[in-house]
Amino acid sequence: MSGDEQDIVRHYEGILEEERITLGLGRLELLRTREVLERHLPNPSVGILDVGGGAGVHAAWLSDAGHRVHVVDLTPRHVRLIQAELGSQGVTAEVGDARSLPVADNSFEVVLLLGPLYHMTNRADRIRALREARRAVRAGGMIAIAGINRFASLFDGLSREFLFDPAFRRIVERDLIDGQHRNPSGHPNWFTTAYFHHPDELLSEARAAGLRSRELVGVEGLAGWLPHLSKRWDSEEGREAILYAARAVEQEPTLMGLSSHLLLIAEPEAS
Repeated sequence: MSGDEQDIVRHYEGILEEERITLGLGRLELLRTREVLERHLPNPSVGILDVGGGAGVHAAWLSDAGHRVHVVDLTPRHVRLIQAELGSQGVTAEVGDARSLPVADNSFEVVLLLGPLYHMTNRADRIRALREARRAVRAGGMIAIAGINRFASLFDGLSREFLFDPAFRRIVERDLIDGQHRNPSGHPNWFTTAYFHHPDELLSEARAAGLRSRELVGVEGLAGWLPHLSKRWDSEEGREAILYAARAVEQEPTLMGLSSHLLLIAEPEAS
């Protein structure tokens, strides 16, 4: 395991990643990801490979919907948590690397990559992970690919006022130049080693891996940067207004870079 990979595992071993999208306004990412996936998920239940599935937040609702879910994740803590909390529902999990999946060819109808590309700073590694997903999915299957937006640190830094710190400004400057995100001081709120995609770049990498786009969406829209909206999320009326705003611009090219996350739904190109 490389130094960067060790940093990434330490980051996720040291935080409660499962709370990031299940509490407060973070639920916007969870619900929006779910609704985009549900537009494309096959029916009836199918086998789903959740690569980089974290603590199993998505695996839980997918399993509840009747799908058979297997999670592969780089972080041992996540795998232990899934086995303990979701094993009784039939969700399975193992430690593994998205670039070399421990699964047979054509073994799943759906493959999710809702996190691994966040932390692959080398393009060749990202293409390799995408090709592994293509190898694992059956003909006509679906692959969902998430990326962190190139402008995420800029907007996050402004929203939470980190941008006024010269050290964070230097991080943002590099993010904007080449997408390479580094946190040399290990500041707990400044994320870990990562790669931030330009929307067009995510599409080009998928094509390089032999995948064809069904749709590319911005997940959260502007609301993800407005923490004061958390109190609105707790009412049905407020939640619907926030979701409406995200849906209204999800495919608008001029606003794609506004969301903190991008979600590409793709399928294998015909051989």
